[in-house]
Amino acid sequence: MESLTRLQARRIALAAQGFTDRPHAVPSMRTFERTLSRTGVLQVDSVNVLQRAHYMPLYSRMGPYDVDLLRRASERRPRRVVEYWAHVQALMPVELWPLMRHRMETYRSERGKWGFTADADLERRVLAAVRERGPVTARDLEEEFSTGPRTREHWGWNWSEARKVLDYLFLVGDVAIAGRTSQFEVRYDLAERVLPPAVLAAPTPTPQDAVTELVRRAARSHGVASGACLADYYRLRLQPAPGRPSVKVAIEQLVESGELLPVRVQGWNRQAYLHRDARLPRRVAARTLLSPFDPVVWERARAEALFDFFYRIEIYVPAAKRQHGYYVLPFLLGDRLVARVDLKADRAGRVLVVPAAFAEPGAPSETAEELAAELRRLAGWLGLDDVAVGHRGDLSRALGAALER
Repeated sequence: MESLTRLQARRIALAAQGFTDRPHAVPSMRTFERTLSRTGVLQVDSVNVLQRAHYMPLYSRMGPYDVDLLRRASERRPRRVVEYWAHVQALMPVELWPLMRHRMETYRSERGKWGFTADADLERRVLAAVRERGPVTARDLEEEFSTGPRTREHWGWNWSEARKVLDYLFLVGDVAIAGRTSQFEVRYDLAERVLPPAVLAAPTPTPQDAVTELVRRAARSHGVASGACLADYYRLRLQPAPGRPSVKVAIEQLVESGELLPVRVQGWNRQAYLHRDARLPRRVAARTLLSPFDPVVWERARAEALFDFFYRIEIYVPAAKRQHGYYVLPFLLGDRLVARVDLKADRAGRVLVVPAAFAEPGAPSETAEELAAELRRLAGWLGLDDVAVGHRGDLSRALGAALER
């Protein structure tokens, strides 16, 4: 069995995620498609303190790009990506839709996902309204399908009846997301008006075949991974209920076919698997900031195993108890995560605000200068004119001085 050092595993993982791809002078739709083939999915999140989560992994790999590329890919024909519950809510290539049908059927049999049940009596009427008027938002249908005042007892989950039914219809694949409004509201439409006809006509694989293909794709995106990493990428269950498709079976099939090679990774206490097409570059020359929802760091145990980087997002932690800040981004320099910065876009003042900056143990001496250059680049992409550094963190003074220079 082959053995890899942690450094080798880290470089393999970064290459698999696209950080060694040759940059295009002006990122194009071809650049976008290449990058999406590396990440596989783009997690969607509503937090907009800096930039929406699904835009950031593209920036981290492509550099400053026109965000209209993603809007075109997700909202115009030929549609290249569509939202679904792929990792969590995520934009995924449209060809993954048939692979999600087994998940859709599970949601149908379980009547949804969230622990509350949409009103089954409204389903047919809501679907008819979407067919007649789509694309529509839940707000468009809220008054018509309300069965009483909305409750306020569960923050974040006080959905209208129309919203509950639309979400259920989305989970089971009867409707799809045609796009979002400027307020980030989902616009729903019939799946056949959103997905390309060839995707809708594609045969439905067996649940096990679908899981095996998703594990295969996860392995390509990871380069090297444990079974838990492979399961997490598309949120599959490593230990499913009896009779359900199995990640373990998928791994066994891929090992038998030679697509996955069992390996040992220094410091890992779990069996690892190397994709046969994974590359081990001699060096990784990255310099970029990563979203908290970037595939490199979203599985926190993997980030710690690869980078010795302990990372937790603190959005829901009371301000007085936060260790690093509200919206903290890791800084990737070369093949290491060398710092983390709390960031906020002050759009009215056209300033990228850095309330706090922290160096990781052993960060190289050039960290402040390199991070300053990256913050200037990020600010330019966001349409901001300046960068302002606060006083929190052991890197803030050096970072502020570097920005002044």
